[in-house]
Amino acid sequence: FVSYQVEILDWKTKKQLCFLDKVEPNATIREIRLMFHKLYPRWYPARQSIKLDPKGKSLRDEEILQHLPVGTTATLYFKDLGPQIGWTTVFLIEYTGPLFIYFLFYFRMPFVYGLDERFTSSPHPVVNLACICHSFHYIKRLIETVFVHRFSHGTMPLRNIVKNCLYYWGFAAWLAYYINHPLYTPPSYGKKQINFAVIMFLLCEAGNFSIHVALSDLRRKGSKTRKIPYPTKNPFTWLFFFVSCPNYTYEVGTWISFTIMTQCVPVGLFTLLCFIQMTIWAKDKHCTYLREFKDYPSLRMPIIPFLL
Repeated sequence: FVSYQVEILDWKTKKQLCFLDKVEPNATIREIRLMFHKLYPRWYPARQSIKLDPKGKSLRDEEILQHLPVGTTATLYFKDLGPQIGWTTVFLIEYTGPLFIYFLFYFRMPFVYGLDERFTSSPHPVVNLACICHSFHYIKRLIETVFVHRFSHGTMPLRNIVKNCLYYWGFAAWLAYYINHPLYTPPSYGKKQINFAVIMFLLCEAGNFSIHVALSDLRRKGSKTRKIPYPTKNPFTWLFFFVSCPNYTYEVGTWISFTIMTQCVPVGLFTLLCFIQMTIWAKDKHCTYLREFKDYPSLRMPIIPFLL
């Protein structure tokens, strides 16, 4: 076979970082990353972005050298992505924070509302119910992170963890402050409003979990192959008939129900921001499905059936 020569340049300065000789034509980008890592130990594979063009997209691990639009002397560009952190660790940090932060306000610690209100329980049962639902939501997320989720990308930049934690932890503190405040007033329509919200909350949580299990079953452990998700015998997965990302649909539904349950403005604002962010993610994923699969179901929308 004809061996390849691979030149790797810095994406910004165009300075040559290394020259790999006698590389097999069927070598994958992952294997090239490992070769590069041997020469530069501080740049481990997850930290490397290898590109065909300095301003182009990163090449995927599974792409094969001889299938790329390059000659037998290939020029690739390297970009340092910075220190990385595993997605499992990311989610464990992001979701553990809101769980414990909420309790600081629920138990009315002295430094939160003042000495006069310390350790006093709320006269409104909905406050206890909100704490149970909020805790259940994040405990479920932690369980899914450990036992259900399979990540196509193993890591994310370490610097992003601060931004993500500020978002999740900050909002948890803000909404918990108002829900557990001594002056909190319960929902306008009383038990009817609360009961409706609780039923909606539980249905959405069950739906979200069902979708995550269905998505996990699509991919073998360690595999990055993407497949079209289809409804299963579980009725909660039937939303796949209409949307590409029903896990986001159910997640938004969960926070809408929590907003109805607590009738609290900060919760409503958090729900709105969740919906905006998840719509962006859903649209991106929907476009990826359309691009990768010619037989992708035409009836599906990104997040809201028939609308969006």
